[in-house]
Amino acid sequence: MAAVLRNAKARTVAVTGLSILGVALVYWAGGKLGLLAQIEVGGIRVTPLWPPTGVAVAALLLFGLRVWPGITLGALLVIAGFGALTPASFGIAAGSTLAPVVAALLLARVDFRVELDRLRDGVALVFLGALASTVISATVACLVLVADDALDVDQFWPAWTAWWTGDAMGVLVVAPLLLALHAARMPRDVPLHRWAEALALLVITGGVVVVATHSPLSLLFLVLPVVMWAALRFQLLGAAPCALVVSVFAVPAAIHHTGPFAGHSILATMVVLQALNGVAALTGLLLAAVTTERDNTLRTIEQACVALAEVVNRLAPGEANHSWPPPDSDGRHTD
Repeated sequence: MAAVLRNAKARTVAVTGLSILGVALVYWAGGKLGLLAQIEVGGIRVTPLWPPTGVAVAALLLFGLRVWPGITLGALLVIAGFGALTPASFGIAAGSTLAPVVAALLLARVDFRVELDRLRDGVALVFLGALASTVISATVACLVLVADDALDVDQFWPAWTAWWTGDAMGVLVVAPLLLALHAARMPRDVPLHRWAEALALLVITGGVVVVATHSPLSLLFLVLPVVMWAALRFQLLGAAPCALVVSVFAVPAAIHHTGPFAGHSILATMVVLQALNGVAALTGLLLAAVTTERDNTLRTIEQACVALAEVVNRLAPGEANHSWPPPDSDGRHTD
């Protein structure tokens, strides 16, 4: 018996260790992708969209708080790419770890479901998982940089705003996509036209974003109908990739000041960019949650009707097959 318990404990430790290592590697890979698009604010380089924060929140929701060391390790790996690790590096990594942990704890308190099949889950992820918890990582990082003389005090708030929005957008854009992919199952007997619609949706999303972000006219609003289409037709599994496509094409356009981003200051450009990313992600996430909740409610009602019909049929055989509503005295059905 003792040997069995030791083997079970060893397997648990091995699985946890592999999970931590996997989270660290995915976090590091997300950081490498995020660093492809950087801007300079207050003498430090930040990213308008920081995918690792979304990776961290999704990992904690899916695998539990036990994988938090993977977030710290991944953050240190990303920071190590800039040079030798310093005490400031560990401070930033601590803030990058604490923010997702707090997000996971807050979401657990409100009975968050990773399926994102209720409106309350979408609202909780937006306000608790993205907007509230990332205040911690931005504040810790900027305070550490000020203490390390890497950031001037008068540049604290511009840098803080850029850091916070990058982390928040990472949660809004990346976390729902990872949660949707985790819950996705290979569909069976899907009509060919549904696959064609999904492919057309991604292509149209990319095309609309390219046009909107390169046209001198203010056409950024054109992305919203496409995201709404994705949420209504494919729920989260459709809305999340479309929101990611919007960000992937919009971030480089903002950094290079093309289209509607031309002629604006860095602050104004970041405001427009994050408004676009935030509105697209919010629209897709919340509309997908509402649509899924509605569909689940309809299925529950249908199941209840079927069960009720079976009960009626057992109590009064044949009565369940009668038309409803019953006809009036003239033989006509009443409304």
